[in-house]
Amino acid sequence: MTERKPPGVPFESWVDKQIRDAQARGEFERLPGAGEPLPAELESGYDELWWVRRKMAREGLAVLPPALALRKEAEDALVAAYAAPSERIARKIVEDVNVKIRDMMFKPPPGPPLGKKPYDVESVVREWRQRRAAATGEVPGTSDV
Repeated sequence: MTERKPPGVPFESWVDKQIRDAQARGEFERLPGAGEPLPAELESGYDELWWVRRKMAREGLAVLPPALALRKEAEDALVAAYAAPSERIARKIVEDVNVKIRDMMFKPPPGPPLGKKPYDVESVVREWRQRRAAATGEVPGTSDV
């Protein structure tokens, strides 16, 4: 629609004509969502960030406060450390996440408290050795360092 509203024509009449012309050209046929019920978020009231939430859901994104994001990262790091192929890698994963936890403990960001303290690297490595031994049948304490 590149036409400009002619002078003297009421705006409503001009818009109605544009819609009728587009319908006649078939421009409203086969639109995405045609014939489907409206999304549930439209029934729950107005949300000015609806498009942001929809875009984030479509892209698989999530935004957490920094403390919650680090809490999730710490839990994921612990799982990754236990699944690491070597003691050296398990140790590195835990030490790296501990640096981030300590930073947040001493410089807390806005939002909820972290609720985590640094992991005991030796305890995690000891658990890693036990899990590794149980999974592979090797004797604990004979892996690489």
